[in-house]
Amino acid sequence: MVVSCDSAGGVGSKPLDRVRASPFVVGKFTARVALMEILSTGAEPVCVASALAVEPKPTGNQILLGVRAEMRHALLSPITPIVNSTEKNVEVKSTGVGVMAVGIAIRNRLRVGRCEAGDEILVIGLPHVGGEVLRAEQRGVITNSRDVRRLLRTNMVHELVPAGSRGVLHEAHVLAADSQLFLKRERGLKLDVRKSAGPATAIVSACKRGSLQRIAVLTHKPVTKIGYLVPDQNHPYKKRNRSSRNLLRMVKLQIQ
Repeated sequence: MVVSCDSAGGVGSKPLDRVRASPFVVGKFTARVALMEILSTGAEPVCVASALAVEPKPTGNQILLGVRAEMRHALLSPITPIVNSTEKNVEVKSTGVGVMAVGIAIRNRLRVGRCEAGDEILVIGLPHVGGEVLRAEQRGVITNSRDVRRLLRTNMVHELVPAGSRGVLHEAHVLAADSQLFLKRERGLKLDVRKSAGPATAIVSACKRGSLQRIAVLTHKPVTKIGYLVPDQNHPYKKRNRSSRNLLRMVKLQIQ
């Protein structure tokens, strides 16, 4: 069993929201993150839950429409159940959304700890956050659930993870550490590897050497090589306690 979740606050159409977006869009992107995290492990989502800190009508219903739309886009079964809760007691002036997904994986198909020395670390898509996200989606430069499915169907990709608020560099280090490897970074990168990738607008993947052009053709997204993996038992990154993200990733992947 694999569990993931994502949340969004202060993004919406209410008076105190800091970033303006329709409730539909908020639901769609929050669900996208949770579903991409499940799919990236090799699991298949079997249930979705939404916790909405807004009134049922109209905002809650509109957010739920966005969640359902993203479930369809992620090619989930039409009978995949979704449970939902909204705020019915207090008037809310700012939008709050949480989406959780549960997936089932076959043990030998889990795509965790599969990186190999020599793998190239590729970033698919470009990191965007806040008001940039919708414009970036219109330009076709951010990733989605179908990109995850396409990538995992190829033999070029050993492992991947959606990038979020900590940026693509953090996720690349997590991928490397999970396989007891070290990221050797490219020099002179133009990509901002520390910028927040918001709602999974970029994917970090460990791929066989020479895969960049084929990945770009497959996804129709910008692809950037940020480094490659090497064994390095003495690097200080490996001596630290695992990051909270890495610990959470380990807990999520406990198979019941």
